[in-house]
Parts: sequence; structure tokens; C-alpha cells
Amino acid sequence: MRFMMIVNATKDSEAGVPPSQELIDAMMSYNEELIKAGVLVAADGLHPSASAIRISYPDPGGKPKIIDGPFTEAKEMIAGFTMIEVKSREEAIEWALRMPDPHGFGEGRIELRQVFEPEDLTDDAESIARERAMREQLKHS
Repeated sequence: MRFMMIVNATKDSEAGVPPSQELIDAMMSYNEELIKAGVLVAADGLHPSASAIRISYPDPGGKPKIIDGPFTEAKEMIAGFTMIEVKSREEAIEWALRMPDPHGFGEGRIELRQVFEPEDLTDDAESIARERAMREQLKHS
């Protein structure tokens, strides 16, 4: 089971304020624990929404609409993520609870969401096999 720990943005992260060295060190230690446990898939921080682009599809079958950042409501923005692969929802929660406060100052907020597996979306064996083959190819590239 794969889970994404979505780190919500704050006013500081949206303003481009870098994390403290103490927080960087704590996150590095946490990521090292995830690696040693063999559950880390990916982990990265994101630039503020000021440099983001939002693409929406306002009309079915219509032309996509492009909107440049920054976007308002920082609490709805994503500042980073950690993707893990674990055996259960409970294990994912345990790992999420061990993550250091991602912004310090008690402002951090993490949303934990399970990632769809191909079998969750379709019964078509060919589609499932294609998806699995693509994932294997990514692992070896």
C-alpha cells in the first residue's frame, strides 16, 4: 500500500522563508529512518505557489485554462510530500506521526492519503499489467 504524506503550506512557506537548519536536520534524520526501513518511495519540498501554474478544465472537452500563481489560501497549498510504501494503513499512520513538525512553530499540518493501485480503478487485466510494467520500468530507469 502506498500513502502520500502531504505537507500543507503556511504563510512562511508561501513567502519562500526557508526552513531552519534544525528542521532540515530533523527531516533528514526522519528520511534516513524511512530509507533504512525500506518504505521511502519519494520525498520533496515544493517551491511557493508564486512560481506555480494552475491548469483547469472549465468546460468538458474545452480548452484548458492556465492561471499563474501565486494563489491565495496558503492552508490549501502543498509545501511538500513524502511517499511511502507500507503494509497497512496503521503503519502509514505510525510513520506520519513520527514526521517532525514540517514547519516548526506548531503550524505544521500533514494530510495522509492512500494512493490508488491499478486494481482499485479497473478490472481490466491488460490495463493493470501495463501499469505494473510502467512502474517496473520507472524503478530501473
